[in-house]
Amino acid sequence: MSEVPGGTAAHGPERDAPAAGRRLAADFVLRRARELVTLAPATVPAAGADTLPDDDGLGVIADGALAARDGRIVWVGREAQLGGAVEMLDGAAELDAAGACVLPGFVDAHTHAVFAGSRADEYAARLGGVSYADILASGGGINATVAATRAASLEELTAITRRRLDSFLAHGTTTLEVKSGYGLSTAHEAKMLAAAAAGHPTRRRLTLLGAHFTPAELGGRDDEFIDLVCDEMLPALRGRADFVDVFCDEGAFTVPQSRRVLEAGRMLGFGLKIHADELARSGGGLLAAELSCVSADHLVHATFEEIAALRAAGVVAVVLPGTSFTLHQPYAPAREMLAGGLEVALATDFNPGTCYCENMQQMISLACQEMRLTPAQALRAATRGGAGAVGLRDVVGSLAPGKSCDLVVLDAASRHELPYHFGVNLAALVVVGGRLVARDGVPCYEGGEGS
Repeated sequence: MSEVPGGTAAHGPERDAPAAGRRLAADFVLRRARELVTLAPATVPAAGADTLPDDDGLGVIADGALAARDGRIVWVGREAQLGGAVEMLDGAAELDAAGACVLPGFVDAHTHAVFAGSRADEYAARLGGVSYADILASGGGINATVAATRAASLEELTAITRRRLDSFLAHGTTTLEVKSGYGLSTAHEAKMLAAAAAGHPTRRRLTLLGAHFTPAELGGRDDEFIDLVCDEMLPALRGRADFVDVFCDEGAFTVPQSRRVLEAGRMLGFGLKIHADELARSGGGLLAAELSCVSADHLVHATFEEIAALRAAGVVAVVLPGTSFTLHQPYAPAREMLAGGLEVALATDFNPGTCYCENMQQMISLACQEMRLTPAQALRAATRGGAGAVGLRDVVGSLAPGKSCDLVVLDAASRHELPYHFGVNLAALVVVGGRLVARDGVPCYEGGEGS
């Protein structure tokens, strides 16, 4: 793959649909994609020869090209049709895919990317047979992460988070959800959200997970902590996050406690998310359906009843195979969810305790290998499904006119390489908003590591 950098685009005619014979103006063009995987089958050219016969409903254009202006896609189609459809503005950038596969940028719908400290020693201890209860009793586990995160300054936490966001970006994730939840006080949760919102090319949706765990200083007084979350934390942090989340599960918060948090958040204008049914059947999935949450996440123990209720309520199921892999636990019933008509998103659950991995490509591989999803199902969940789970269906998740020009050029000719060639980074070039931001695993945006 090669790229030809361009300067700032000039402003040309309005971007409305052109009259007959008038070409669309563009300041960014991608050429020579052997497979342009649009994830938007309804928008690809109508001629049968333009799409691959085995595209699995992904809208794959053979020998494809794409054009954008001001960060938004204005045209997709065959390379042979590009010249007649698109006019390049002065200083426009051209990206040569050189016969590779091109995908929408990955949308990671569930991460805990902001925290300080390391729990590598704890990971080794667990593999040696030490229980999480013993680790927690000795001051480890989530309590260790809370202590380290509280001790870090905003500047330190922002720098740590930026390095992690660079890694997400280098692996092809262009949009991600970032949760707080290791502050467990209003001031420290505010610090986490500020670090998550700091400048970076990735598109982020922020989630206030104040009700992640009752902090050690409250000695297990869960109801008292829920009072603090609802009466102090949520009102104080209104407007600083897109969503409110709660950990509704065995050993965490009950359905009544979780309902209080979500209803309080809804009254304040937050979108609703929930950690549900990861460790046991907690009732969290049904609560998500009752309150029409944007997403319900984990759902390892979801039943057919919950799947049907979530589908009827329009809730997106976010499945997290990396956590099951690390904990040697069952995987969420993703195939049954899809068979039941439920929209599924795939995410990393990047966090310090149970899945320290920024690579959505690895999640696609795990989803295929362990959850038995097809490559097409896993790819759809990692793009369109993720967009639904973060409330950005109209912005990201597919390569279609009007969407943001966020894409990944693979070091591979076929999308099937993603689950097949696992354990490596296949993201050769990453583009956000029509701008090249990572090359060969190294960020290259202004101020980034390789710029």
